[in-house]
Amino acid sequence: MPGKVPPNELLECVFDRTGSADETVIQGPADGEDAAAIDWPGGDLVVSSDPISLAASQVGTLGVYVACNDVAASGADPRWLTVVVMLPDEGTSLETIATDLDAAAAEVGASIVGGHSEYVDQLERPLVSLTAMGATRRYVPTGGAEPGDAVVVTKGAGIEGTAILAADFGDELGVEDAVRERATSLFEEISVVPDANIVREHATAMHDPTEGGVAAGLLELARASGVRLEVERDAIPVRSETETLCEAAGVDPLRIFGSGALLATMPADRVENCLERLERAGLEAAEIGLVRRGEPELVLGGESISDPVTDDLYPLWESADADE
Repeated sequence: MPGKVPPNELLECVFDRTGSADETVIQGPADGEDAAAIDWPGGDLVVSSDPISLAASQVGTLGVYVACNDVAASGADPRWLTVVVMLPDEGTSLETIATDLDAAAAEVGASIVGGHSEYVDQLERPLVSLTAMGATRRYVPTGGAEPGDAVVVTKGAGIEGTAILAADFGDELGVEDAVRERATSLFEEISVVPDANIVREHATAMHDPTEGGVAAGLLELARASGVRLEVERDAIPVRSETETLCEAAGVDPLRIFGSGALLATMPADRVENCLERLERAGLEAAEIGLVRRGEPELVLGGESISDPVTDDLYPLWESADADE
């Protein structure tokens, strides 16, 4: 099954193999953490890397958003990007990908400062991998949630997954053209840089849900913080086009790619002000649960989840590949 390497395998094989010890490293590789943080003059340097390989549409735009989201979710302003572009053949438009990279980077206020590109015959789709860097005076980890905190989500569940469903599987799902058009436009909402600029002032923890959706992101936050999250499933915003496409595809909107949402925990007395500021900025958000003491787990609408959550979109891609 494709997807993220399970946390237990990372713990066994990766987290204690990180080269030389360096006292300037504030946050290194760890379960659930979005980015590394390094002490540097004037604040903290936040660094994160992410690949995009399965989405066939707008891969450059998605790549910038996803990489910069991790930096923003750590409390920093994304400023610099390096890009690696691997292309399956010379018929793939490098110009299109570069144009999308340029536009998305300009939108989030980041500069592309280097990278690499080449053709790889073994690939079936373009693979774009970006490293994003940014600076902050207050690093916000995934693992900062405290018992008694409230849990907040911006925008809603399955934003990225909905756009991918419409772009990659829209012909097969048989939904109305208007629904598909609205769903595809959600690619424009995947950046959480504006969300994080507001939420970071209130948050004890922030996290960018990606593979496995909001459900996986909440569990990762719980594991990183060593707490129990109790979340009301019905309190999580879900767009109507998300519900329609997920029903047609037979997938759970909380378990498909979740970029576009920002998860955060914060003291209960900060929630009202945070939600009001988000609303004034035109960003939907909701309080969805509480942080409790206990073994790290997610209790979602009464369902206890402690094992890693796999993304419901992967079987769709596998089935599509098998039919070709």
